[in-house]
Formats: sequence, structure tokens, C-alpha cells
Amino acid sequence: MLAGLPISAVLWFYALRRSGLHVLLTTDTVTPCWTHTRELVTGLATRGVSVTLVSFGEIPLPDQVSWIGFLEGVTYIPTAFCVEWMQAAEAQYPESAAFLESLVRDLKPDLLQLGQFCYGDLPVTVPKVISAHGDPVTRATAIGRTGPRLTRAIRWFKERAQRGVAAADAVVATTEWMLSAVRESYAAPRQEAVIGPGRNAMFYNSRAEKEELVLTVGRMQDTAQQITLLTGLAQPLPVCIVTSGTMAPVRKNPIRADVRTTLGRAPVAIRGPQSEGQMRSLFSRASIYAATSSYEPLGLAAVEAALSRCAILANDVPSHREMWGEAAYYFNTNDAESLHHALRRLHDDPTLREGYAERAYLRARSCFTSKKMTDAYFGLYRSLVSPAPASELAA
Repeated sequence: MLAGLPISAVLWFYALRRSGLHVLLTTDTVTPCWTHTRELVTGLATRGVSVTLVSFGEIPLPDQVSWIGFLEGVTYIPTAFCVEWMQAAEAQYPESAAFLESLVRDLKPDLLQLGQFCYGDLPVTVPKVISAHGDPVTRATAIGRTGPRLTRAIRWFKERAQRGVAAADAVVATTEWMLSAVRESYAAPRQEAVIGPGRNAMFYNSRAEKEELVLTVGRMQDTAQQITLLTGLAQPLPVCIVTSGTMAPVRKNPIRADVRTTLGRAPVAIRGPQSEGQMRSLFSRASIYAATSSYEPLGLAAVEAALSRCAILANDVPSHREMWGEAAYYFNTNDAESLHHALRRLHDDPTLREGYAERAYLRARSCFTSKKMTDAYFGLYRSLVSPAPASELAA
């Protein structure tokens, strides 16, 4: 398998395989973080890192976690503990925190990678890294509110998040914009890192024949995702809206969940949660992906679209600008009429549309692959577990 590679690459490969690291990683099964987790865990396993994966939220079905069985050195522990921003999280926190503490004590991992803010101050001796991939406080600020409605659950969450961020050894986000939001909403982390999201490009069809189709993914009722920007005006080409939710199970005979309504000349198709295979098919067919959200802490769907050579039409907000730069075509911030005109221009000018599709594809292949993401996390872990001597850092 390694024949023909330079000796330095071969030695690096075996060094990674002998990493000896053991990471206890927490995630949830009710947000896109599950997909991000799968990419990261898979990448770490291929580098010889042992991973104990603990999930919060709904217990997945067997076919939703079957990928874990193909990975060496990965142990999965599902739990039904609430995600930290849910109503019952405060009542469950003593038990869930004690559970994680006991796992650290019994398994003795080298590092604790947390998908939740509230466990950042667990009284354990191993380094703790928080992945900041979305929360109600930074979300409310991003969509123009002074903050979320201060229910008891939100007050508890914000207090726990402040403690967690201040106590963690490092906080990771996909953009500097998100790190800034964490600093403003909670506390200044001891160490920060921007690590973009990653997907494995080999699973996406970038050469399929494109259709006159706009695709977007999100929750219709979520004011931050702003899917309704696409439905308020008659668009110049068909629109497909995939409503996101919990992990969609794989069906032997997929059920179509299309609801069609006609807005002027072009139809709108609204689909429920899709399996991964169905989403790959939709990405390969769509010529344009509409990133309408005003709050984008993770950005995986746009990465998947770009790897499928969709042109990215993005809301002009800092997170999209930071991720995509000149590789996306932008409409005026939160402006449905500007979105409509941008779609018309991309639709009427195939050369422009294909140019932006190529830009997005090259940007994703350069910046948002699973390898690049995993390498960055691996480097961060190593720096926290075995810090380099001061003389090496100075050099």
C-alpha cells in the first residue's frame, strides 16, 4: 500500500499508526455535529488513535452507527442524556457529569474532546478541548437579538458554558467569527484554534450532469437558517428544500417525502430528512446550493455541496465570507429580493455559474477535507498531551 511513497512519508505514516493516543470524545445525535464527529473519529482511527465515543441525545438505530464497527480502536457508548441546551439538561447534569468523570477515571484517556460547553470544568486531570459548533446564546446574537429569551434552562446553560470555556484547555471552532462569538458570550479561552469542517471528497460526485435545481438544507421554522428567503418570491428555477433533523435511517426502499407547491413558474419541493445516499444524489444533481443562514457555526452542508461542484450562493454574513471568500457568490445580507436576483443571474449565465461551482470545488478540496481537519485536531491533541519544549517552540 505504501510502495512508491517517499521514505519520509512512510515514516510519518507509521509514526501516526503508533500514536498511542486515547481520546474520550463526546458528541450529540440531534444536530449536524454527528456527521462532523464521524469524519473526525474515522480520521483519528486511521492514525492509530484509540477513541471512546460518547453520544448525548437520542439513541441511534443500529444502521446509523454501523460505520463504527469498521474502525479499529473505537468504542461507542450511547447515552440518552439531554443535550446541554435542552430543558431537562440542568436536572440531568449531576448524573451526566459524574458519568463522564467515572469514564475518565476508569479508562484513563489522554485527552477529553467535548462537544458540549458545560463539561469544560470537569474536575479531571487530562486536557479538555471544547468544540464550539453552535449554541442558543451565540445564535440569538447572530440573528440580531440582544440574547435568547432568558428561561431557566438558558440561564443555567449560559452559566455552565462560561465556566466550561474558562476552564477548558482549548476551544476549537470552524471560524474565527465563531471563536469571537464565544469570547463575547462566555469567556476568553485559554487557547483557541480554528479548524474547518471536513468531508471525504471521494464520496461526492463532482462530475455528474447538473440540473436546473437550487438545493438548500435547514429547518423551515428556524429563523436563523432563513429557508423562507427562498419561498417568499417566485424563483427562476426549481428549489429543493431538505428539512434537517435527527439522523435519517437508511431504508431499503426509500420513501419520497416531497410536498410540492408552485410559486410562479418554478416549483418548490420540500423533503423531510434524507439518508446520506439520497443527499449525495441531490448534491450531485443540484447546480446551485443556497446557504441562506445568518448563523452558521459548522457549515457542513455547503462543504458537501461544494465537493459536488455546486455553485455556492451565500448570505453575506461574516461566517460565510470567512469560509468561502471569493469562492462563493453572495446576496445582500438577509435580503430575499437580492437572493432572487442573484439566483436569476446565476441561472441566466451558465459560464458564471460553472465558474463559481469550480471555485467552490477547489476551495473545498483545499480547505475542507476530512484529512486536513483530522491532521489539525491531531496536532492540537499532541501539543496538549506532550507540549514541545520551549527551545523547540522558539526555533
